[in-house]
Amino acid sequence: MKRLFLTLILLIFYCALSAQSNRNGTENRLDAIHTLSNSPIDLVKHQLNAYNSRDIKAFLGAYDDDVEAYIHSTNKLAFKGKDAMRKIYSEIFENTPNLHCELINRIVHGNTIIDKERVLFGEKIIEAVAIYHIENNKIKKIYFIN
Repeated sequence: MKRLFLTLILLIFYCALSAQSNRNGTENRLDAIHTLSNSPIDLVKHQLNAYNSRDIKAFLGAYDDDVEAYIHSTNKLAFKGKDAMRKIYSEIFENTPNLHCELINRIVHGNTIIDKERVLFGEKIIEAVAIYHIENNKIKKIYFIN
């Protein structure tokens, strides 16, 4: 009985730590681009952590040189290429106070990752969905739904 009780206490403690880690956005922290495995989920975790750290080099490291970003509702190309992405996100990282993306839910289907996100963008909170399509261990296409 004591062993069962101890096991339950440890399980509750582990769940509490995991929940706290998720709230702080640190559960998937990777230190450098070279630590990425070939897993699509690791790639998307890396780019989210780099986004929250405002580390443009690490953030862009997750993306294909010819990355394409689309607005899903119109299927309109928002930008193409890492250079365009660098310009957009460098400005966001430098000029947006309180920038932080919280992962709400994630669906993994092969090389496609679908994230429901809550983004603190200055004084605004935006809820959106990002669909990441991975090819050759790089994010090749992104579709944004808001």
